[in-house]
Amino acid sequence: MQQIEWQDFERIELRVGSIIAAAPNPRANKPAYVLEIDLGELGIKTSSAQITAHYQVEDLIGRQVLCVCNFAAKRIAGVRSEVLVTGVYDDDNKVVLASFDKPVANGARLA
Repeated sequence: MQQIEWQDFERIELRVGSIIAAAPNPRANKPAYVLEIDLGELGIKTSSAQITAHYQVEDLIGRQVLCVCNFAAKRIAGVRSEVLVTGVYDDDNKVVLASFDKPVANGARLA
């Protein structure tokens, strides 16, 4: 594993947001959802996420997720993805979302 300096980590804007809308992305090569995420003071941002294996649209609404907010926007299957929703791969190589066990403010930065 490559080590980084503390200042490198501080440059990453990891923030909490609540999913306020989710829909399948019919243009994606691999199954994906288009998410609208309320990031508090940063506003509402869009993300394309390949999280269909474990999550249904109706289960995502209101769910808080951890997002990388300072990547440059990227066009993914016709969607301008403005933030990266974080998660980890399970044993079947399917994404499990990073989440919180208690509600926190939208836009809160990872401590």
